[in-house]
Amino acid sequence: MKEFNDTKNRLNAENEQLKQNKMELEAATTELRGRVEQLSAQNENLRKQLDETLYEMNVGKRNNSALEKEVADLQRQLEALNSGSSAEIEKLINELGSREDKLRDAEKELRERNAKLIELQNVLAQKDQAVKDLKDKVMKALTGFNNNGLTVHEKNGKVYVSLEEKLLFKTGKWDVDPNGQKAIRELSNVLAQNPDINIMVEGHTDDVPMRGSGDVKDNWDLSVMRSTAVTKILTQNSQIDPNRIISAGRGEYLPLSSDKTPEGRQMNRRTEIILTPNLDELLKIIEVN
Repeated sequence: MKEFNDTKNRLNAENEQLKQNKMELEAATTELRGRVEQLSAQNENLRKQLDETLYEMNVGKRNNSALEKEVADLQRQLEALNSGSSAEIEKLINELGSREDKLRDAEKELRERNAKLIELQNVLAQKDQAVKDLKDKVMKALTGFNNNGLTVHEKNGKVYVSLEEKLLFKTGKWDVDPNGQKAIRELSNVLAQNPDINIMVEGHTDDVPMRGSGDVKDNWDLSVMRSTAVTKILTQNSQIDPNRIISAGRGEYLPLSSDKTPEGRQMNRRTEIILTPNLDELLKIIEVN
């Protein structure tokens, strides 16, 4: 699930950056609009002054020579403003249009990213609930074996069914004992009702070297034979598609305990059945991001 959580965190970070970019674009757009309005207002004020002066000159309210000078000054100011401001206003308007386009694009991308994030969060929540429900079903089905060589726990979005050696096998053997077969068949009934769950069967040994003489010569061989034996019992349930199952031997190389005591080695001699929800839907979401 780490990959999915990393994608979720990345989308959150990108969304925050988009929000910041959007705020900066909005501030720049507001500033540009203010500058355009300021230049337009200056232009309009000069035109009003020129119109008023021309009116006073036409109705003879003031000395024509003084008015003509004032009109000439106003016309020069207006021309100077127009010659500089027209180009500036046009440039600002073009820039404003470009920024508004970018702002709309940013808002669209933000909406799309938020939708993807919500979709990812919803699917993650569904998968988390599916894992919780599966754990509850497994624990209920295996109630008679809990604390009797069998434990069920959840980690990293997976359900781990751990079966101690004493429940399944005699020392150095890989034929499953009758009580262990019963536990595996009970589990197979739950898995048959949950076809979207992938299954990995892992065999584990302690670090005491095995000296075999037949097909099983060492701990690697023993762990593989044990995982295969458990897998074959699971697949006796015709409702379980063998394509769902991976059988693997870990030997002594993934211990639960580093103690060299009998108790520590007993913990390490185990078979783990690891149940994982089908993550195809999540993978599709990640692929498009």
